[in-house]
Formats: sequence, C-alpha cells, structure tokens
Amino acid sequence: MTSATRTGTIDGATVEIVRSYLVSAAEEMRATLIRTAFNPVIYEVLDFGISIYDAKLDLIGEASGLTFFLGANDYAIRKAIEYIGAERLEAGDVVIMNYPYWNGAHSYDATLFSPVFDGRTAELFAYCVVRAHWLDLGAKDAGYVLDSTDMHQEGLIFPGTKIVKAGTLDREILELIRFNSRMPDLVIGDFNAQVAALRTGERRLHELLAKFGAETLGAAIEAIQAHGERSARRALAELPKGTWTAVDWLDDDGVTDEPLRMQAAVTITDETFEVDFTGSHGTARGPVNMPFGSTLAMCKVAFKALTTPDDPANAGQMRPLVVKAEPGNLFHAVYPAPTFTLWTGIVALELIFKALGQGIPERLAASSGGDLPGYMMVGVHPDTRQLFAISNGDVVGWGATREHDGADLTIHFSEGVARITPIEVMEARTTMFFERVEAVTDSGGAGRHRGGVGLRRDIRFVGDGELITVAKKTKSRPWALDGGREPKPNVLVAYADTEREVRVSTRRLPVRPGDRFRVVTAGGGGHGDPRERDPQAVRNDVLDGFVSAEAARDVYGVDVGG
Repeated sequence: MTSATRTGTIDGATVEIVRSYLVSAAEEMRATLIRTAFNPVIYEVLDFGISIYDAKLDLIGEASGLTFFLGANDYAIRKAIEYIGAERLEAGDVVIMNYPYWNGAHSYDATLFSPVFDGRTAELFAYCVVRAHWLDLGAKDAGYVLDSTDMHQEGLIFPGTKIVKAGTLDREILELIRFNSRMPDLVIGDFNAQVAALRTGERRLHELLAKFGAETLGAAIEAIQAHGERSARRALAELPKGTWTAVDWLDDDGVTDEPLRMQAAVTITDETFEVDFTGSHGTARGPVNMPFGSTLAMCKVAFKALTTPDDPANAGQMRPLVVKAEPGNLFHAVYPAPTFTLWTGIVALELIFKALGQGIPERLAASSGGDLPGYMMVGVHPDTRQLFAISNGDVVGWGATREHDGADLTIHFSEGVARITPIEVMEARTTMFFERVEAVTDSGGAGRHRGGVGLRRDIRFVGDGELITVAKKTKSRPWALDGGREPKPNVLVAYADTEREVRVSTRRLPVRPGDRFRVVTAGGGGHGDPRERDPQAVRNDVLDGFVSAEAARDVYGVDVGG
C-alpha cells in the first residue's frame, strides 16, 4: 500500500488521537526522568531533551525540554544508527552516545536511546531518545571545561555503544563510567533515570501498537508529518522573500581574549528557509566550536518560532529548512576541535533573529540580554565531605516588540522551559550564600516599548572551592529595534568590593570564605522611540523600580516628581 493510499484512508480523529498519544508518551518519559534523576541540573533546571522517532528516524513526538537538545536529537539518532546499523539492534537494547560531532553537544550531554520493536512482526518500529546533562565524565577539570584545546581533554567518549544488550546491563561498561567520574553515584543514578524513562516510552508505544496496529499507526504518522510540512510551507509562503545578513561577536574562546566573529545570512524563498554561516570565524582554539547538530538545532528554534510555534514538533515541519556551515567553520566543528563550552549557540541564536529583523521587524523582538550568564561552584562540602558541582544560568531581560514590553527577569529563550537553579538547592548543596537578589533599575533598553529588566545577585562564599563563570556577551551590547535603546551588557565580577575585584566572562577562580561574586545580567533591547512611550507606563515603571526618576525625565521625557 502506498503512502498516499495509507494516509488517504485514515480519518482525522484517529490521526489526532495518535498525535496526542505520542506527545503524551514523551511527556510521561519526561515525568519519569524528573522523578528519578539524582542531579538537580536535570530535575530542577530541566537540562534534558526527550524525543520519539519512527523507523525512518523522523521525529514523531517530543516532550518539553531544552530546545537545543531536542533539535540535536534529530541529528544524533541518525548519526548513531549510521554508525551502529539498525540491523544490529535488538529489543531491550540501550545505546549511549556522547561523541560531540555526532551528538550535537558536549561530552557531558549523554544521549541514550532504545529501539522499539513490534512484538507481532519483530519489525523495528520506533526509537525512544533521552539526552541529559551529566555532572562529570572524566574531563580534565571538575564541573565544567573552559579552556580545552582538543576533544580528548573533555572526558570519556562513547561513539554509540550498547550499554544494555537485549535487556541485560553491560556492567563492564558501567564500571568504566563509574571509574572515570569524580561523582559516580550521581552519574550512575542519572543513567538509571534515563533508562527508566526509555522503558516508559517503550511501554507506551507498545500500547499504541496494540491499540491501532502497525499499518494504521504508520498511516497516522505519515499524516502527522505531512500536515506539519504543509503548515510550515504555508507559513513560509507568507514571509517576505530576500536575504538579510547580520554580524555579532563572541567575547572570547576561553583560551585567548580575542572576540570571535559570527555571521549569519538568512535567505527566504518560496521553497526554503536557509541559514548560512559563511563568513564566521573558523575553528577556535578554545572549546566554543559548535557541532553541526547543535547548529541545526539552533536554526530549528528560529524556523519553528516563525512558522509553527503553537504545534507539537514533528519532522515534517523542518523539511523547508536548509542550514549551511562548512566543516571547520565555528558552526561546524570537526575532530579534534574542542566543543565543551556551547555558549556560542545561545549568543548566535540572537544573531539569526538580528538578520531577520531587517526583513520582518514587525514579527520580531529586539535582542534579549544576549546570553545566559552562567556560574558554577565546585568544591568539597564541609558536611558530607563529598565533591559537589552545582551550576546556574541566570535570568535576563527579553527584548521589546512592536506591540509590548519585553519580559522581565526571564531565562534566555534559547533554553525553552529550562529553569534557574533554586537558591535553596545551591545554598544547601554548596558553600554559597546569597546576600542579595533584585531587579536592576534602568537595565532594560528604553523604547516606545522597553526591554525587560535584568537581575543582580550578590553571592558570598562560606567555604573553599572554585568559582566557574561562563558568559560570552559581556563586551558588546544587545541590539535594539526601530529607534529603541540598547541596554548595557552583562557584568560578572569576582572578588567583588575588594582590591582583587575583577570583571570576568569565562574564568575558573579559587574562592575562600568571605569572597564575593556579583552577577548583573543584561536587560532586553528597546523597540521604538522612548519619547513615544505612554507616560503612564513610564510612571508605573518608576513605581515598580524598573526605571529611575532620572531616566524617566532624561530618556522618556516624563517628569514623575521627587
């Protein structure tokens, strides 16, 4: 039976039931992972991506998670099957892969997947995939690697290895992981949580097979993907046609202080949405090179936001997307280029929208804070005497649009539904004490609609350890639109309020009791002339502490008195 015949004979109600069931199965996998993970980066921050694929390796369902992980799963599963061979898979297998150039992420983002077979025909039907961030896998430094110069400094590598074979755990491989980790209990616990999530997905897909049968299910999946493609192409047809180019700069590569050029040209035609990174920096010496799978994921975020933002994701929606980055480009890392610090994608996602802002400014917001200012503390806890490594990526202000202000104090949009790490977790699990957390007055870019405001945190260390900071947008300002004002960039200060005070972007520094660290995150860019802002909105901003009385008078032209 041909695809056209199959999809033509299935009713819409059945298609919608199958689509909803696939999304529900992925969400149930997500719930299992969150409930059973050992690592707060997974169960608090939601640093994971969960996807389901059909036998042709096309996306058919996913759960909410880290956007870059979800898109990179598409690339990773294809590379893994290309390496292993689908014919070598058996029911009950679990495969692990973290080879960055195939996985589309750094080595600590472990991708596990399992095949799903039709019990009646023994045919391979689908794949369940769970990617999550592990805390340690034997890289040269504990916690996070900032200055590696080749892949082999970044931890133990699995190119696509069966760690569970026909339902039986390979304990030798598990022990290899255990003995290569500084925090083996947490890593092994997270491995088990990912396997539990995979098994949940397998059970739900078997139930779906039993209910509808392979033929009906296959027809429904084809219909889902065909609808996704039609929806994306219909939205693409409504976008203006042309080519727009933008340039921005990454602070540094972690080894040298030289800024790195990023360039993106976006071309929209009747048939394709193309993103070309020609003109960007070549392979960087430090670990900011992006695996191509991660670059693809970044472009998928932009394309989906413009075409099918409200629909559950499937492979059909991405068929018009074309991404170009020659091997060796900053956005197409090749062996043995270091890739650990993947902040490049966070900053560069804004670059794509900066280019699009020239062609469709009415559809876009100005730049957000431009980055996800991150920091981590690594040390030995005085109570447990165990090594800890807890991180946080902080909130920024989002950019304003033609219609409304930018969101205040919100995690960077590249992170999807990811969250910041709760203060209670960081204070309990590390030797950090949070002395001050507040919104920053005048941090949002002024405009007819203002950018959202950023955040200030003051942290005092009450024990010895190491502070790791990761930020790649501290030297240049986020951009504005249509006459709006650009906000100040992110500021990270180590040893604050002492003679040793120093501004940092990506650094690893020893800290002792009494040392302080301050992070002031950027606001979003403004949209439109600030003098055209509603005076009452300005007065409300002053009352809320988002805008000072001085800025209200000097920038907005509104005298609020006092």
